[in-house]
Amino acid sequence: MQRMPSLFVSHGAPTFALEPGLAGTRLTALAQRLPRPTAVLVVSPHWMTRELRVTSSPRPDTIHDFGGFEPALYDITYPAAGHPGLALSAMERLRAAGWVTEPDADRGLDHGAWVPLLHLYPKADVPVFQVSLPLRLNATSAWALGRALAPLADEGVLIVGSGSLTHNLYELRADHAHSEAYAAEFANWIRDAVERGESERLKQALEIAPHARRAHPTAEHYLPLLVAAGAAAAPLPATVIEGGISHGVLAMDSYVFGAIDAAA
Repeated sequence: MQRMPSLFVSHGAPTFALEPGLAGTRLTALAQRLPRPTAVLVVSPHWMTRELRVTSSPRPDTIHDFGGFEPALYDITYPAAGHPGLALSAMERLRAAGWVTEPDADRGLDHGAWVPLLHLYPKADVPVFQVSLPLRLNATSAWALGRALAPLADEGVLIVGSGSLTHNLYELRADHAHSEAYAAEFANWIRDAVERGESERLKQALEIAPHARRAHPTAEHYLPLLVAAGAAAAPLPATVIEGGISHGVLAMDSYVFGAIDAAA
């Protein structure tokens, strides 16, 4: 079985489900260039727990974990199957690496999972399960979490860290008219680190990157990038999937860590 790459996706606002824009179009094209996965494993900042948990439902529900949006958004479902067998394999890998891990048979797919998957696999025909994001995670342990999950890629699992390259909700809600420049500068700095293969620079980004604290007042939407990079056999450099900037402040680039079919 061909080893799967790992993927960081910027899932932006929940409205990304209805407004694919450049990022959604690029994700759909990307999925056609990737090997067909046995399942997708998503680590999302919208499921944070004290200790690691792994969804084990054979048919996870679609969670609409947001409020105040247009009714059409709440009508969307993503009826992908789960994969209890690979969820068990993930728990075994995590426990072997020293992580306290428990199954969760009731948890569905949060919007950090199903919104980008609507664009990657719109037919919902690839099984999906999630691994939670630990509350006490930092840059070093996020990378280590990815390393613990990495062997699953040899079982055909596409490991997806779903976050947002920039994530300042105050500025998003305040509709700042001149915010795009700082978001672009931060995104370009991260892109340069990715393209140069500088893993330590990526780990230190929230301390040293320009506008880092403005781009990420809290770290949970950045850490999935480090999980995805850590999950790769040869984490860096990566392929950049340009997504532009949504709503003036949400940088939507994604990264593929590992081989993709450039000719497809």
